[in-house]
Amino acid sequence: MRFRLAALRPVFGLAVAALLIGFFAFYPAMQAHAQGDGLGFISDTEAERVLRSKLDPILLAAGLVPKDVHLYIVQDQSINAFVAEGQNMFLNTGLLMALDTPNQITGVMAHETGHMAHGDLVRASAGIKAATIPLLLSMAAGLAAIIAGAGQAGTAIMMAGQQIAERTFLAYSRTVEANADQAGMRFLTATHQSGEGMLQVFKKFQDQEILSSQHIDPYAQTHPVSGDRIAALQDQVDASPWRDVKDSPETIYAFDMMRAKLRGYIQPSEVTLRQYPASDTSKPARYARAMAYFKAPDMQKSLAEIEGLLKDEPENPYFLEMYGQIKVEMGKVEEGLVPYRKAVQILPDAPLIRTALGAALLDTENPQNAREALEQLQTALKQDYDDTFGWYKLAEAYARNGQPGKADLATAERFVSVGDYPCAVQFGQRAQRGLQQSSPDWQRAVDIVSISQIQLKSAPGARCL
Repeated sequence: MRFRLAALRPVFGLAVAALLIGFFAFYPAMQAHAQGDGLGFISDTEAERVLRSKLDPILLAAGLVPKDVHLYIVQDQSINAFVAEGQNMFLNTGLLMALDTPNQITGVMAHETGHMAHGDLVRASAGIKAATIPLLLSMAAGLAAIIAGAGQAGTAIMMAGQQIAERTFLAYSRTVEANADQAGMRFLTATHQSGEGMLQVFKKFQDQEILSSQHIDPYAQTHPVSGDRIAALQDQVDASPWRDVKDSPETIYAFDMMRAKLRGYIQPSEVTLRQYPASDTSKPARYARAMAYFKAPDMQKSLAEIEGLLKDEPENPYFLEMYGQIKVEMGKVEEGLVPYRKAVQILPDAPLIRTALGAALLDTENPQNAREALEQLQTALKQDYDDTFGWYKLAEAYARNGQPGKADLATAERFVSVGDYPCAVQFGQRAQRGLQQSSPDWQRAVDIVSISQIQLKSAPGARCL
C-alpha cells in the first residue's frame, strides 16, 4: 500500500540534483504510472466489475465521481497499491492474491481513496518545498565553509541539512498516510462496511516488519509503522456500528471466482493445477483449472471445465465469454459466436466482451459478419475509447467494409491513444485524403494531426516506424 512518495527518498542524498528531481521529476513520474509506462495491466471485465462493486460506493462517500476514477489491475506479484495523478488507482495482483477476504481488499481501496479525496498528489509539493528549505540553507552554509577553507566542517553541515530535509519530508509523508487511513475508515463507515479488514491488512504488514527488521526507525519510514496505525484505527473500528458486518456469501463467491481466474491466468499452469487439483470440485477450482488448461494450452480440458460450469450457471456472462474464446482458439469460430453474442446480450455495457465478439466476427471472413463486426466495435469504442485493440480491429472492419478512409482514421485514433504521435500524424493525413472534406470524420482527422504535431514539437525528428 505504498503511496509512491517513497520513490523520492534517495533524492535527498543528491544535493543540488535533489532540487531538480524533486520539483521537476515527481509529477511526470506519477503521470508515467497513470499511463502505464513500465507496468503490465490485466484487462478483464469480471475482475474489474467485482472490484468496482466495492470501490464505487466508497468513491461516492468520498465525494468523487466513480466514472472519473480509473481502476487498473497491475500484473505484479508485489503486495502493493497506489494512486497516481488524474484519479487513477492501481492494485497489484500480488495484493489481490495475498489478502484473504473481500473486506480486506475493500479496506485497501478505501485507504487509496483517502489519498484521492485529500488531493495528496497535488499537495505533495508542499512536503517537497518544506523539505528543500533546510537543504538549501545547509548547502549555502556548507559551501561557504568550504570556500573559507573549512572543508570538513562544510561537508558535515551539508550532510546534516540533507538528513533534516529527508526527515522533514518523511514526517510529511507519514502524516499523509495516517490521514488516508482515517479517511478510509470514514468512507467504510459511511457505506455501512466494517473497518476490520483494513486493520487485518495492517497486521499483515506488521508481521512483515517484525520479520524483516528488529530495529525499525519510525522516523525513517514513509508510512507510520503498523503498530501505530493499528492503535490509531482501533478506536474508530470499535466505535463503528458496522464493525461486525461480514462479507455476504455472494461477495465472497465473486471474489473467490475472480482470484481463481486471475491465478489461472498469471501463474504457470502447473502451479495452478497443483493449487487446484482435480479432486477439488468447487467452482473456483474448476474455473482456475479452465484458465490453466487454456494457457497450457489444452483446449479440450479447458472446454470440459467451462462446459461443466455452464451447466451450473448457464447465464453467467463470464463463463460464456471464456467458452466463446476457447471455441475461437480451437478454430471453431462460428460456434464461438453463439456464447459471445449471449454474453453481450447479458452485459451490453461490457466493451471488452463486445470487442471480443467483433474480433471473432472478423475471423469468420464472412462479409455479412464483417458488417456486424463494424457495428459491435463502434459501440464498444463508444464505451471505452482507450481500447487500442478495439481500434485495431475497427480499422480492419472498416477496410473489410470498403471504407479505407475510416480505416486510416481508426488507425490514427489507435496511435494517438498510445502517444505514438508520428504515426498518428501519418495516418491522420492519410485519413484526410480519403474522407469527405468538412465531414465530422474528416474534422476529427484534422484534430488528430493538429494535436499530434503540437506534441511532436517536444520530440523533433521522431518518425513513424
